[in-house]
Amino acid sequence: MRRSRTIRMKIIGLLLVPLTSMVVLWGVITAVTATEGLELREYKTLWTNLRLPAYTLITEIQRERLVSAQFLRRTGGTSAVTAQRTRTDTARDSFRQRSSTSKDRSEEIRTQVDAVYTQLDRLDAIRGEIDTGLSDRLRAVEAYNGIIDTLFGLHRRVALIDDIPIYEQSRVLIDLSYAKELLTREQAIALGPVTSAERRLFTEIAGNRRFLIDQSLAELDPALRDANAALLASPAYQRMRMMEEQIIAGRTPKDWLGATEGLAKSFSERQMLASQVLNARAEPVADEVINRAFMLAGTCLALIVLSIAFSLRMGNRLSRELGSLRLAALEVAQERLPHVVAKLRKGEKVDLPELSVASTTAEIDDVGQAFSTVQQTAVEAAVGQAQLSEGVGHVFRNLARRSQTLLHRQRIQLEDMQHRATDPDALEDLFKLDHLTTRMRRHAEGLIILSGATPGRGWSRPVPLLDVARGAAAEVEDYQRVTVEPMPANRLAGPVVGDVIHLIAELIENATVYSPAHTSVIVRGETAARGFVFEVEDRGLGMSAEELAELNERLASPPEFDLADSDRLGLFVVSRLAARHDIRVTLRGSPYGGTTAIVLIPEEHVAEPEEPVRQEPVRPMRVVRSE
Repeated sequence: MRRSRTIRMKIIGLLLVPLTSMVVLWGVITAVTATEGLELREYKTLWTNLRLPAYTLITEIQRERLVSAQFLRRTGGTSAVTAQRTRTDTARDSFRQRSSTSKDRSEEIRTQVDAVYTQLDRLDAIRGEIDTGLSDRLRAVEAYNGIIDTLFGLHRRVALIDDIPIYEQSRVLIDLSYAKELLTREQAIALGPVTSAERRLFTEIAGNRRFLIDQSLAELDPALRDANAALLASPAYQRMRMMEEQIIAGRTPKDWLGATEGLAKSFSERQMLASQVLNARAEPVADEVINRAFMLAGTCLALIVLSIAFSLRMGNRLSRELGSLRLAALEVAQERLPHVVAKLRKGEKVDLPELSVASTTAEIDDVGQAFSTVQQTAVEAAVGQAQLSEGVGHVFRNLARRSQTLLHRQRIQLEDMQHRATDPDALEDLFKLDHLTTRMRRHAEGLIILSGATPGRGWSRPVPLLDVARGAAAEVEDYQRVTVEPMPANRLAGPVVGDVIHLIAELIENATVYSPAHTSVIVRGETAARGFVFEVEDRGLGMSAEELAELNERLASPPEFDLADSDRLGLFVVSRLAARHDIRVTLRGSPYGGTTAIVLIPEEHVAEPEEPVRQEPVRPMRVVRSE
């Protein structure tokens, strides 16, 4: 008999762990170093495809904001507004075209670009409010501010690169550009006499601009700082500062527009030149980083090749035994245990053979024994779970039957009281109690369905499907919000009427709960090639594609009831009822943003109408059904 050797003795000569570590380390070094270089190279591409078109668009929107403010003050004509809007649209189209064709973008940049698109879509609405007089000066200025703020958010996102000096200088330049944006906001607000609200906003903007300029100049490189510092020391800038103080004090200076227009243009020219200088710095740094990445990657690759040649020979010996253990474990997990659990659910007895793995390694023999123990423990747990589920089902069924008896007696008493009531208010209260009793009965039936039994409610004769829909609407709390539209006069077979009413009611209940209280829930019905279709549509927030796919899977294949999962209790009841009568229930998105539930009733449950029925306007109403 061959002596079993421990797996630790074999792993001593195996270099798999160091090899894996080296591969990972090589990949990390190569990826990180190369990524740094590529990001620096991408900085120039992003400047051309995103930042430069964005700066151009910002400038045009700033000009449109100014002429719109002049138009609202009655100091500018419509021709200037129209001409500027044309230039803005040209810049917007150029930005969209350049940004949509650029492929050198991360997911974060793509998200920010989409946010810019969303803001740009508001531009036509802002213009419409200005043209129709629905927007005052302050509101129009702030609307344009929101679009520009999103574009500056894009600048800040694009500027995030791993080279710290370039990133810091890029961030400072963006802050200076934003200071120029704040200057143009002041320019648009103070074109003439200002209101108290406009003066407060002007004061806040002026303070923020001064703070940004002071902070940014202190952080700029001398080569980038000198031109901006010279502009701030110029007489024109000092004159503009004096005008700001006058506006803050409540006075209207002369030639405010002329004083600020030249400064804004000078700011733009200097900041654009500084941005181009900074962009030129990134390319040589990128080349150096990429060369270093190639050298490191080549050295690490040579070491990895030598390690692989030595490790493969030693690893083959152990892999054969581990492969046998793997196959045995997969057999237990994929074949034996599912088969045993399925038989236990049917109440059958099971026979468990032990797991046997041929191996010369002691640890592998121990693992095989452990799998046999795990298999036995899993079967015992499955038996206990089956017994627990059966016991819970009995509890649900007994409680529901008792509740049904009491609710039936309560309904009889309520109907008797309704016949004897003469006071309209009292009669209305009785109707509300009757409706509440109907809902309680549905919840009791839900417990019976969860227990695996069948509710006792049924009809002996076919019932018009319109009455089925009305009856389902009457069993929900917010039945006033439910609109049952006219539908064909087909009828539903009596034995399935109760379950279909319960199924439709659960879907309507979900629609009313997960949609705003002021919206309505529409119930439609029409014949189909394979039966009859109900549609329950709400106008709520809807669900994602992943949620819809998950719920449709659960509706198509009802899972075992889990006591811990009570959030989707109604849909679990729907899936049980649908499976019982071969009804197909599908959820999909609604054109109104909500969710539409489609219920296809097979043709064997649908009967032709007795006679043509005149359609009448349908509204949610109380329906009284026989037990």
